[in-house]
Amino acid sequence: MKTPALRSWRDSLRVYTHPRVLSMFFLGFSAGLPFLLVFTTLTAWLRDAGLSLTVIGFFSWVGITYSIKVFWAPIIDHLPLPGLTRLLGRRRAWMLLAQSGIAAGLYAMTLVDPVSQTALLALIAVGIAFCSATQDIVIDAWRIEAVEDTLQGAMAATYVGGYRTALLVAGAGALYLADIIDWNTSYRVMALMMLVGIVTTLIIREPEVRIDEQTRNMEAELEAELGVNPGGGRRQRFKAWFSDAVVAPFVDFFRRYTSHALVVLALVGVYKLSDITMGAMAMPFYLDLGFSKTEIASIAKVFGFGMTLAGAALGGLLVARFGLMRPLLAGAILVAATNLLFATLALSGPSLTLLTVVISADNLSGGIATAVFVAYLSSLTNTAYTATQYALFSSLMTLPAKILSGMSGIIVDAQGYFIFFVYAATLGLPAIGLVIWLIHHGQKPKT
Repeated sequence: MKTPALRSWRDSLRVYTHPRVLSMFFLGFSAGLPFLLVFTTLTAWLRDAGLSLTVIGFFSWVGITYSIKVFWAPIIDHLPLPGLTRLLGRRRAWMLLAQSGIAAGLYAMTLVDPVSQTALLALIAVGIAFCSATQDIVIDAWRIEAVEDTLQGAMAATYVGGYRTALLVAGAGALYLADIIDWNTSYRVMALMMLVGIVTTLIIREPEVRIDEQTRNMEAELEAELGVNPGGGRRQRFKAWFSDAVVAPFVDFFRRYTSHALVVLALVGVYKLSDITMGAMAMPFYLDLGFSKTEIASIAKVFGFGMTLAGAALGGLLVARFGLMRPLLAGAILVAATNLLFATLALSGPSLTLLTVVISADNLSGGIATAVFVAYLSSLTNTAYTATQYALFSSLMTLPAKILSGMSGIIVDAQGYFIFFVYAATLGLPAIGLVIWLIHHGQKPKT
């Protein structure tokens, strides 16, 4: 693979002054705000209202919405919204609709009694989650289409910064307001905070996207192979839409990456294995070592939050200076290596100094890896199918890791924390190997 020309560090730092890079902080805030408000913050409200743990547990099913967003991503890619699309463009129109739906839903929750209208509250929560997942799809698509690949790391870094800031607002901020005033006021303030995203959507510009001739020819060939007549009746027009919106994104990916396609998909599936698997046992590990909840919260919030933002910013800087593949390899190595620090902590026993070092290193490496990996996933998409392809990659990114993390407790119970963290570190080896393979063998560039 040809090594890209290096930018100077000064030129690399300038990526964070790009207007669209800066706008990603506010879009990230808009994306992160509703997440906790339909999960942990909502469960606190429900428990405070006196609902049983059984009922509260059912509310976790709201999260399924985020895992199946790939199913309606093709609609967002290809279906214009009457009036809004012509006024704002296809990405900003869907973005504004989703953000307005979130704000309206959060306000609607304050008009419902959690005890006597629990089912209605759950339905509203599902609606908010659907709008939130839709917003995620559109923001990802806008981010990829708005700038070139060299800026994607910086876009991901500012997005992470905004998202994490929103988690603090929707978590600690919402709880604080509920404690001082009440839950209804808290959620109404959160609904008002969605103006951050709405105003940003109205200010930013719609990216200019051109469908290249090769993609159009591929769609025409696919329609011919499927026996579709785009100029026919309603059924034929629907088949043409299905071919272009649903089938074509998958065919396009495999045509562009040919023999490397399966290797790339394998990397997408295993890159986060080590990180997510370790995370499932992190909190029980801290408690079992003897650290208090206050100590864990203080270190994780102060050092963890700061180091995650620093890591994401550094990841974006590395992509701007060195390109994608070398920072991608560095991120994979760092994430696996930090698990060995957890193994060291497991042997040494409780030490606040060592805990601070380990959490700081883990969040720093995680921030770097996340920013670089998001930039890499963005580079894999064809702008004709940005929303659909990225939604597919983001789902594949977490699915294998979530399956394996479910068995993490079995390993800890059987072998202890030291063996578990060594095992989690070894889960990072496939990603390291696949990145090295792609560096040496190259991968077909994005069309």
